[in-house]
Amino acid sequence: MYKRSSLFLIVIAQLFIGQALAQSPLTQDNGAPVGDNQNSQTAGPDGPVLLQDAHLIQKLQRFDRERIPERVVHARGTGAHGRFEVTGDVSKYTKAKVLQPGAVTPVFVRFSTVIHGNHSPETLRDPRGFATKFYTKEGNWDLVGNNLPVFFIRDAIKFPDMVHSLKPSPDTNLQDPNRFFDFFSHVPEATHMLTRAYSDYGTPRSYREMDGSSVHAYKLVNERGEYVYAKLRWDSRQGEHNLTAKQAEQVQGRDFNHATNDLISSIKRGDHPRWDLYMQILTPGQLDDFDFDPLDPTKVWSGVPEVKVGTMVLDRNPANIFQETEQSAFAPSNLVPGIEPSEDRLLQGRLFAYADTQLYRVGTNVAQLPINAPKLQINSNNQDGESNAGARTGSVNYEPSRLAPKPQDSKHKYSELPLSGTTQQKRIAKTLNFRQAGEFYRSLSATDRNNLIANLSGDLGRVSDDVARYTMLSYFYKADAGYGQGLAKALKADVARVKSLADALSE
Repeated sequence: MYKRSSLFLIVIAQLFIGQALAQSPLTQDNGAPVGDNQNSQTAGPDGPVLLQDAHLIQKLQRFDRERIPERVVHARGTGAHGRFEVTGDVSKYTKAKVLQPGAVTPVFVRFSTVIHGNHSPETLRDPRGFATKFYTKEGNWDLVGNNLPVFFIRDAIKFPDMVHSLKPSPDTNLQDPNRFFDFFSHVPEATHMLTRAYSDYGTPRSYREMDGSSVHAYKLVNERGEYVYAKLRWDSRQGEHNLTAKQAEQVQGRDFNHATNDLISSIKRGDHPRWDLYMQILTPGQLDDFDFDPLDPTKVWSGVPEVKVGTMVLDRNPANIFQETEQSAFAPSNLVPGIEPSEDRLLQGRLFAYADTQLYRVGTNVAQLPINAPKLQINSNNQDGESNAGARTGSVNYEPSRLAPKPQDSKHKYSELPLSGTTQQKRIAKTLNFRQAGEFYRSLSATDRNNLIANLSGDLGRVSDDVARYTMLSYFYKADAGYGQGLAKALKADVARVKSLADALSE
């Protein structure tokens, strides 16, 4: 009787604690209150994110360590080996040897879904990861992107929250639209990505038949230290082909590994998939020519011409899935001279988080594994750690040293970014949250628009919170009135109320 009473009291106490915490201020793990959980600290309004942002770093560190050993995101994936050959000429923009005319570079590509687990169906609605590891003559360059050209959020400080909302609920282990639309109703910049993800582009027919995108802008730096901003896109020579919701259901009933089977079998029979790499280029002076921030990853660069760089072909399947595909580790921080990160706030967070999560997931010496090791000699002072298979010799494991010098060439220094203002935690100045979502909606055929409305209303109709549901409807109405009306009609919502809410929104 005593034990049952004690257990009852513990449960009651936990309920009261949970209710109290629900109303308490947000804190860091050391108990310190959080001043701003929406914006990372940056060096002025246009500068990079600061390493001193302890709250940002802690959120990303803790998020990276939530799963072991499966990837927290991009767990479900398949990969292939191949090569990339440069056929264009962008040498005036970058000194990177991998992008010089005629260069041929071996690559390993891992395709994936994002939210769902390692053995989930490949038909589920989700962005698709498109990660390419270039084994260049100057070290490894990882181009880590998605099939869709934009993302849900623009600041890495919100990445753990976004994924938490999209992952299964911690109390039921079920994905729940009530949770992720509750989150997205506070994130108007997600309207563009949600529109694309709920279109049929959210369910590609195969990995071969989808494009890839860097999502972020990067800096290309030439021999003179001059830089431009570039967005990169993989254009599938197989064409882009997607599944409707009905087709996805039928495919899943036959084969929930359909995308992996398709890639492996096509390479086996000699039907090697190919993608052309294109770039869009902007000079630093052109960034202010837009009514949105071009470094915002929720935006595309409409009207900016593309330059063809080269072609990638995938022609060899992994010999061992675990050793190659699963142990492959990609990080946007793996860059080479001539390619640098932009000040994109989401990218700045990913520079830390991706490398950190691979160190946790695979181990301290992840870069020594054959699939991750560069095709050149490593000469660093990093040492020891678990699973170290290196060949370090000698007594000098420090620098500088006259006994065993490791010279550095100043030509490999980063480019210099002019800065202004003070450190801050504020959103970007030019948000333009809705217009590009409307432009994408209007670019779709009538059939694709109807599919988008059916797909989106199916999940939005499961949202029980009236405020969240109408807030989301107002976002889509603000993007395009016909889009919002179609969704409101599908959900039997009050169109006048939706319009009134949309009218109160600003871009």
